[in-house]
Amino acid sequence: MAININNLQGNPQVKNDKVEQNVQRQQATVQQNATQQGAQRQDSVSITPQAKQFGQVQEKATAASGIDQNKVDEIKQAIAEGKYKVNVEQLARRIMQFEGDLFNK
Repeated sequence: MAININNLQGNPQVKNDKVEQNVQRQQATVQQNATQQGAQRQDSVSITPQAKQFGQVQEKATAASGIDQNKVDEIKQAIAEGKYKVNVEQLARRIMQFEGDLFNK
């Protein structure tokens, strides 16, 4: 069996045309798939009412200083008028509890 080595490459123009056609088909397929996926899939976000409420509560907590200004004003006024009375037994008990917690840990 003889092999013709003179025409191994065949017709390069025909082969190149086929390669180009395949590349174009693949590119068209990729573009078509991307277009279809884009049309089918639309991203969206929805926030539940609970999440909205949580956000509002979180904003209020961040804005709050943690101090009941009305109570502070009442105590200041009572001290200024001499009407504020200190419960010495409760104060002593809480001091002892604080020191116990502080030194036992």
